[in-house]
Amino acid sequence: MPLDRVGPTMARLKLATYNGNGIKSRLDKLLEWLGRESPDIVCLQELKAEDTGFPRKALRDAGYGAVFVGQKSWNGVAILAKDADPIEVRRGLPGDDKDTQGRYIEAAVDGLLVACLYLPNGNPQPGPKFDYKLAWFERLIRHAATLQKSGHAVVLAGDYNVIPTDLDIYNTRSWLKDALLQPASRECYRRLLAQGWTDSIRALHPDERIYTFWDYFRQHWEHNSGLRIDHLLLNETLAPRLVSAGVDTWVRGRPGASDHAPTWIVLDDAPRKAVRKRAPARKVAKRAPARRAKA
Repeated sequence: MPLDRVGPTMARLKLATYNGNGIKSRLDKLLEWLGRESPDIVCLQELKAEDTGFPRKALRDAGYGAVFVGQKSWNGVAILAKDADPIEVRRGLPGDDKDTQGRYIEAAVDGLLVACLYLPNGNPQPGPKFDYKLAWFERLIRHAATLQKSGHAVVLAGDYNVIPTDLDIYNTRSWLKDALLQPASRECYRRLLAQGWTDSIRALHPDERIYTFWDYFRQHWEHNSGLRIDHLLLNETLAPRLVSAGVDTWVRGRPGASDHAPTWIVLDDAPRKAVRKRAPARKVAKRAPARRAKA
């Protein structure tokens, strides 16, 4: 396992997860966000591009190395690291050799084991897609238990396609039949947390209505009718380093933006500087610091 190649120097680190809803069609939005917010590690979901279509050069020019699992038309996940190349540890969630959907990747970067996931949506339910969602969730729970006990600092970041509680949705009435709100989906998430994982946003903002997704219908963005379905879970080794967490909502307000907004955390005293080939220096133009919109 290549995690022993990661060195132990210490510094603050910003880690984000972002379902970009098409990396080729919204690359300009992604690059704008990377240039403005400068996260150290990024987990991307829903690339909607095969490996050959992944914009590796554009991201390297922006200062980010990447590992990724592409898939044509849908799915696809990636892990980016600023000024570095992540060290791939695993691609694909264990437990079903016949599952070819691009939904999971792990990498060692900046002293962390980073798992990026795109959990199945599950709609319509009931039906085969919801059955697949729950089966995938069960596989995640089993694998997460091994990661929790690994002794490494681990983050499980991504689009979970589950609304954990009623505080994480503007109104439940329109979503009662949706797979994201089903008791079985919520129970899987609860069981995952029960292993000892910390839900970063809720740990620091226990009573606030914070959303990470606003669908394109019925002016949900304009009315702030959102959901919180993008989560960063920290294992017991990493959770004590959590300093802050939030959502870059300004990204969602851009014309033609993804229906998700980047969700981020800051970790203190996080190991950094793995022994690996460094990505090229950033070529983006310098700009004055911009104020982050409030979550």
